[in-house]
This record gives sequence, structure tokens and C-alpha cells, in this order.
Amino acid sequence: MNEIEIVFTETLREDFRRLPKHIQRKFEKQVRFLARDPRHPSLRIHRIRDHWEFYVDVHYRCIFQREGNVYILKHVGGHEIVDRFR
Repeated sequence: MNEIEIVFTETLREDFRRLPKHIQRKFEKQVRFLARDPRHPSLRIHRIRDHWEFYVDVHYRCIFQREGNVYILKHVGGHEIVDRFR
């Protein structure tokens, strides 16, 4: 199996800094799951047009693009960020 590479965009980094600390910790945990196994059930990954999303928790999501084994994380925030990509 190919090793997964996770790329954090500057926009993602800015979004992350605005998250509450407890959500930052959840996000970090989910990124570890993504790096080990993108099919991990708690991620609930699914496609949104030409992007993908994974669940941070019931209220927060991360939007990303995938290029082979490279996952480019673009945005993280409340569920409303998903609406920008629908």
C-alpha cells in the first residue's frame, strides 16, 4: 500500500487557528486516522463535486482534494463550509 501524504494549505492553517481548542484536538485525531487509513469509519469520507469531505465531529468538517495518495486539506470548520462546495 502506498504511503499517504497529507498537505495543509495556508487556508486550512488559518481555519485551524480559529477553531476551539477541543475541536483542534479532534481534528488532529481525525488527520491521524486519515494518514493511517482513509477508510476509517469515523471519517465518513464522501465526495462533494470535485472535492471531498471528512467529519471532524457531528458539527465540524474538513474539505480536501485528493491526488492519488496525496490529500490536500483546504478548509476546516463548521458544517456551513460544506455549503460553499455544493
